[in-house]
Amino acid sequence: MRVGLMTKEYPPNVYGGAGVHVEYLARELARKIEVEVHCWGTQHDDVDKLHVRGDEPPASVTGDTKEKFKAAVDAFALNLSTMKSLGEIDIVHTHTWYTSMAGFLAKKLYGVPFVLTTHSLEPLRAWKAEQLGSGYAMSSWMERTAMLDADGIVAVSNGTKADIIKAYPDIDPSKIHVIYNGIDLKEYQKTDATDALVKYGVDPAKPYVLFVGRITRQKGVTHLVEAIQYLSANTQVVLCAGAPDTPEIATEMRDKVTAALTHNPNIVWIEKMVTKPEAIQLYSNCAVFWCPSVYEPFGIINLEAMACGAPVVASATGGILEVVVEGVTGHLVPFAPDPVTTFPTDPTQFAKDLAAPVAALLADPAKAKGFGQAGRRRVEEKFAWEAIADQTIALYTELLAAKVS
Repeated sequence: MRVGLMTKEYPPNVYGGAGVHVEYLARELARKIEVEVHCWGTQHDDVDKLHVRGDEPPASVTGDTKEKFKAAVDAFALNLSTMKSLGEIDIVHTHTWYTSMAGFLAKKLYGVPFVLTTHSLEPLRAWKAEQLGSGYAMSSWMERTAMLDADGIVAVSNGTKADIIKAYPDIDPSKIHVIYNGIDLKEYQKTDATDALVKYGVDPAKPYVLFVGRITRQKGVTHLVEAIQYLSANTQVVLCAGAPDTPEIATEMRDKVTAALTHNPNIVWIEKMVTKPEAIQLYSNCAVFWCPSVYEPFGIINLEAMACGAPVVASATGGILEVVVEGVTGHLVPFAPDPVTTFPTDPTQFAKDLAAPVAALLADPAKAKGFGQAGRRRVEEKFAWEAIADQTIALYTELLAAKVS
């Protein structure tokens, strides 16, 4: 069996959870079947059964335009140009709307089964119009077209499955299969090393609250910055936040951090996506990991933090509810979401509610340590990549058998 995995992100160009997912899934699948990864970039890395083929969108499509719709048009163009190299695959598996049309076209042109993993849903991300401009209509069309035509849809959580059924009621629910994201338990584990902390100006001797993620509406990071004012002014807060979606949110983030510094001078902002070893050190040594997402189909960063023994305070939304266990591995923070944007209807209250459990855990290190230990046990029991790869191969096998019959 040879599967074609379609992804925008692949190492070393990974900036989000979908890229992390494909990186580890591809590696684990390649232990058992042939895997051909098609990604954006120039990667060409063939190792045993894992073959990586990178490409760039044709320059002639949008050229040097600065229009926001460029990303959506480039995605469609690259999906189309990828067709010339998919003749030898048995099944195509796409990740995110950036590659969904590659699966749709491969099914139509080569007659291969089409699997789609949804890491988020465009109808539930109205703020994407800020990032994509008029291209948001195109990304939404590509996602919908592919979702309706896919032979199998992988939802990364039960919450995501429910969202799919709500957003796309024409989809047969029997086509939707819940397969969680995973974690490399050998790579992500607690370390006592602190050289990365020192490198970025974090005081290893002082407890700190940590955020790791992109500067995007989805991750709710601006709400987290607002919450800092409700913590003690001597609380060390580490924001490992980079890759802003738009210049507008980058400016908003900078303004909010500047304002927060007037209340709390102990904010360390690492304005980039750090390396994995550095992230593992940050997770391992934090007193609390903070995840304020307003929309989160799964939330792989919580797995990473839990694997490194960190207690988690996260918003009670989407797949996070299936990862973080209230009162066992951390605390969940509910909020009332706007039905269109999913943003909190009362952002001030949300900020206060985010801060309260963090302050409580900072005041009770023993409880925080217990949550962290329980989190590690949970990821060991539920989220190992080997089991997730086996579930994925079982889906491939089922779809290939259906095609033959």
